[in-house]
Amino acid sequence: MNYMEQALSLARLALGQASPNPAVGAVVVKAGVVIGQGYTQPPGSHHAEVLALKQAGEEARGSAMYVTLEPCCHYGRTPPCTGAITSAGISEVHMAMLDPNPLILGRGKDELEREGIKTYIGEHEGEAKEINEAYTKFITTGIPFVTAKFAISLDGKIATRKGDSRWISGSEARKYVHNLRYTTDAIMAGVNTVLADDPHLTTRCCGGRGGTARKQPLRVIVDGEGRTPLTARVFKQPGKTLLALGRKATPEEKAAFTQVGAEILELPTAEGLVDLEGLLVTLGEQEITSVLVEGGGILFGSLFDRGLVDKVIAFIAPIIIGGAEARTAVAGRGVDRVADSFRLERVRVERFGDDLTVSGYVVAKPQKEV
Repeated sequence: MNYMEQALSLARLALGQASPNPAVGAVVVKAGVVIGQGYTQPPGSHHAEVLALKQAGEEARGSAMYVTLEPCCHYGRTPPCTGAITSAGISEVHMAMLDPNPLILGRGKDELEREGIKTYIGEHEGEAKEINEAYTKFITTGIPFVTAKFAISLDGKIATRKGDSRWISGSEARKYVHNLRYTTDAIMAGVNTVLADDPHLTTRCCGGRGGTARKQPLRVIVDGEGRTPLTARVFKQPGKTLLALGRKATPEEKAAFTQVGAEILELPTAEGLVDLEGLLVTLGEQEITSVLVEGGGILFGSLFDRGLVDKVIAFIAPIIIGGAEARTAVAGRGVDRVADSFRLERVRVERFGDDLTVSGYVVAKPQKEV
């Protein structure tokens, strides 16, 4: 493993605890020996570069730093990392990628160079961009990165005709899903999924990573008509639940949902549905950088129809469910021609036990002229 690969491994440890900051790893090297390393701590605490410099101490003078993202050069919750790097006497900085934050983009690199520090950019850039794909979208648009995750049978079903879906994917795939949940800011599901499965929508892994207590993502229920029962298990879990309604809530409903610890967000449309674009904007305003959508087909269909999905992770189990009335993963309007399908790029195929996972990024469709 080279030094930048080591920094990338550290950056992955920050996923799930650094948001809304980027997940960054840093390694300080002198005479071929790693003398300091670190990764981004929760907001308000140390950045990766500062932790690595603290560990290196006085030995940092004249050394090289390998960092997965351009060091920050502005005052936010913490002082700029460029100042700490300069003060420590680092002689060269290798960055996997520039920071897409408009406040930084290239300015951190320029500041280091003005101080006589050599800079290098681009080593393992692709991996670095993937680690911070949610941060990049959020910091440049204010909208969270949306991942659609579902498990299907070989014949494309997510449940039987009677609604049973436990379990389509195997235990190894489900363990991986809990890791996905840990690294995301919010888990979203439609009301029909809540009614059918009564899910927890929590992560049951990674407790104590980096010395922090287990973090639970925000749970978001999309409920056009307000059918979510007060007895749903999502309201009994640690963390917060947001109920997005497609109509105005009555005073009694507001009081009842507040009593079970839920926050109500009224986002009606003319059709009596939830304004999904408005929901994502609101989540972005709350510094939610990533959303993992877990069903069901109606919600997936609405998100795809509106072009709101950035990434797909599909678990394919080696089973056949059958049945004309059995549910499929994506409903909505869909497309009229196969040529108009939502296509994935940068596709990756992995195996978890007997299940296959196909993941990729949704190719943006060109805007039609009005």
